[in-house]
Amino acid sequence: MSKQPTYAIHFLVLLFGLTACFIVNISLGSVSISFVDTLNIIFGSVTEQSSNTYIIWNYRIPKALTAIFVGSGLSLSGLLMQTLFRNPLAGPYVLGISSGASLGAALLIMGSSLFSGFMTFSAFNDIALAIASSVGSFLVLLIVLTVAVKVKDTMALLIIGLMFGSITAAIVSVLSYFTKAEKLKQYVYWSFGSLGNLTWMQLLILCLCTVIGILLSIISIKSLNAFLLGENYAKSLGVHLKKSRYIIIIATGLLAGCITAFAGPIAFVGLAVPHVTRQLFHTTDHKVLIPAVLCCGAILMLICDTLAQLPGSVSVLPINAITSIFGAPVVIWLLVRKKKMIF
Repeated sequence: MSKQPTYAIHFLVLLFGLTACFIVNISLGSVSISFVDTLNIIFGSVTEQSSNTYIIWNYRIPKALTAIFVGSGLSLSGLLMQTLFRNPLAGPYVLGISSGASLGAALLIMGSSLFSGFMTFSAFNDIALAIASSVGSFLVLLIVLTVAVKVKDTMALLIIGLMFGSITAAIVSVLSYFTKAEKLKQYVYWSFGSLGNLTWMQLLILCLCTVIGILLSIISIKSLNAFLLGENYAKSLGVHLKKSRYIIIIATGLLAGCITAFAGPIAFVGLAVPHVTRQLFHTTDHKVLIPAVLCCGAILMLICDTLAQLPGSVSVLPINAITSIFGAPVVIWLLVRKKKMIF
């Protein structure tokens, strides 16, 4: 009970930081809009339809919300994988689900070079790309769930997931070798990751998948805490191992697959944020970690997206590069400062 006020203060600070990062994010960009004007537009003080209003409501706010969902979802899926496999190097993509999404995108973008127009009907628009990526990640998720029925050892499942990722990466490499330069460039740009260009309908789908993943994680809190002490201990507490594994894998697949489909493969966040959160909260209790990871992941992605926009410039840096450049030194500093990893 004595730690509860400390956690409450932590969460208040995180919520304040999340709100501040959100407002700063939508205030900055290639078009200069003052902070006061941004607040007036958000809270309805400005009634006339201006170009600034259009930019904020149709581009900046959807992009900021996308950053929140992407950061929260990847961070939570990373936490689930690290707990399930009891491996600090596990991330949301260890089961090969992201690789499946990448394969779906690669087949759509680069497949036309090999199949002479068989796939050109899609015109490679954002919706078709999201559908192809979702189908790829869903198929890999089905394969992983099928294998999970046969394999009882969790570590063996981790290795099998990594092998699926290697297989899909190899197929993408073959496609890249034979495809035309124009299509290869398009795929490379997709692999950089992007938080923009999502419509409100796509954002709604992303939000729905994220919420379902969060709910499945909340249901699994008891199992997650038990898994930290080993599967035998979890079994002695009455945890249904196979059912719990299914729920955790489905939640991770839903989060990582949907995010990859809409935003591309974004690295580092799912691996690093759970470690940062454990260092900040000094706990392994998932009742605390799950909401904390959601907030920390959202804040990190908002900060990285703000830096990637190069405020005042029309250029936008790849979000993948920013997440790694900005986040990796923070994690290294935390681990060196604490001298012990909490896990």
